[in-house]
Amino acid sequence: MSEPPSGSPGFSTKSDLAYSRVRHLILSGDLPPGSVLPQASLAQTIGISTTPLREALRRLKQEGLVDLDAHRDARVRPLDAAEARDLLELRRSLDPLAAGLAAQRRTEADLARVRTALDGLDALDSRPTAAQLESHHRFHAAIHLASHNALLAQTLDGLWVKTDRYRRHGLEAGRSDEEREARAAEHRLLFEAVRDGNADTAADLMRRHVETSLGARSLERLDRPDAR
Repeated sequence: MSEPPSGSPGFSTKSDLAYSRVRHLILSGDLPPGSVLPQASLAQTIGISTTPLREALRRLKQEGLVDLDAHRDARVRPLDAAEARDLLELRRSLDPLAAGLAAQRRTEADLARVRTALDGLDALDSRPTAAQLESHHRFHAAIHLASHNALLAQTLDGLWVKTDRYRRHGLEAGRSDEEREARAAEHRLLFEAVRDGNADTAADLMRRHVETSLGARSLERLDRPDAR
């Protein structure tokens, strides 16, 4: 199992520690959708008792990442077409809004942050590492922050994290070199539209980017049993 990224802040309670560790294992794919959560061994690995772990699992259930029942084993929530569609619909509306606002409101510091994130993008293969996924999160988060709408940026950050499981699922079908090059070109064009203050272009580019995203591919696979 992979470890959470280094430099994580300290935890005020054992429940917070368990929540962070298990959440990372789920979102990284180390605990795949539908898998049983072995509470005794998980607690031992983390170095806590099962009581704070159970509290953490309740929090993860509220986030839709865990199915938890008093009379059954806890499990990682399976991927779900309805959730994939919900996430895609929200991102289809909110990501273009953030990109358009970023083009209007970005500062030089914002542009430097987006440029640095663009330079650090790592192409995603069929089994992406946490670092590869984080490089794409960093780029999009830089655009969200450049919108200077804190609530919008916070909302999109939460949507991004919840979509990571679906990104991994979308990548399982493979990706051609042409597709990877097209995504890289879209990222460059997004940066240029934000840099140049072209709000309409930035919003349109981001909308197409979301509509052809890995989350959209995952939804297509979930809607077609033969393509899963």
